[in-house]
Amino acid sequence: MEKTLLVITGATASGKTRLAIEWAQHYQTEIISADSRQFYKGMDIGTAKPDSEELAAIKHHFIDTREPWDYYSAGDFEKDALLTLNEIFQKKDIAIAVGGSGLYLKALCEGLDIMPPADLELRKSLQINYEKFGLQWLQSQYLNVTQNQTQLDLKNPQRLMRAIEKLKQGLSIQNEKKIRPFRILKYAIAMEREVLYQRINKRVDIMVEHGLEAEARILLPFRESNALKTVGYSEMFEYFDGLISRERAIELIKQHSRNYAKRQLTWFKADPEITWIRANEVGELKNILPEIS
Repeated sequence: MEKTLLVITGATASGKTRLAIEWAQHYQTEIISADSRQFYKGMDIGTAKPDSEELAAIKHHFIDTREPWDYYSAGDFEKDALLTLNEIFQKKDIAIAVGGSGLYLKALCEGLDIMPPADLELRKSLQINYEKFGLQWLQSQYLNVTQNQTQLDLKNPQRLMRAIEKLKQGLSIQNEKKIRPFRILKYAIAMEREVLYQRINKRVDIMVEHGLEAEARILLPFRESNALKTVGYSEMFEYFDGLISRERAIELIKQHSRNYAKRQLTWFKADPEITWIRANEVGELKNILPEIS
């Protein structure tokens, strides 16, 4: 049997964890977590980590592997996850990756765009001239060096500057998809927007009931860490600072979680390799198990 990675993704609160565990139990395999916030210790309630029972049911990788103050990039995850996958594939034919962090899943499945070493003088010059002469000047600089490569969004100055940097150093601006030595099958959970938003609101209420505020207070000394500049904690920190009420913080967590879900869906809908599973089918495991041979 060809080694196969099953990817389960979708918006926050859509039921990815439960489906991943069911599939992992069926295939008697292990799970790689590709949720960029669940890597960090102590961030349990606010990231909706699998509970102790779920973690005991199936072996999970990349949960509670970093301290909140650690920096752990998608590139770091790519290298580590591929090593872990290799270990799993020595024992199993199938592995499962689950998470809603699109960039980390992209890193695992196809690699990331490589940026050249920073040319600080060029970067400074581009920034100064952009501020002085405007977007039209920056567009002309890009078009002068593009050499018929794929066009970018010409209204995005940051992307234009990064592209110019790469092109001037002889690199392509096209991200070449890396070929993995295993098959990848991607699935995402589809759900009516109204139902999803109701699930998100309910999840936040449950988080609050289970002690989100107390967890955030413990993590408060590390608030400047990149891992904690995220939904659920940022709003609680504002409440602790006296900037908003507790009720307003909870309201904002729900709102920002819904906004995040919308961005997730936009990302995943742009991936033509994803097969979408309707939410009412998720509980019908026998009807949606991938046919793998």
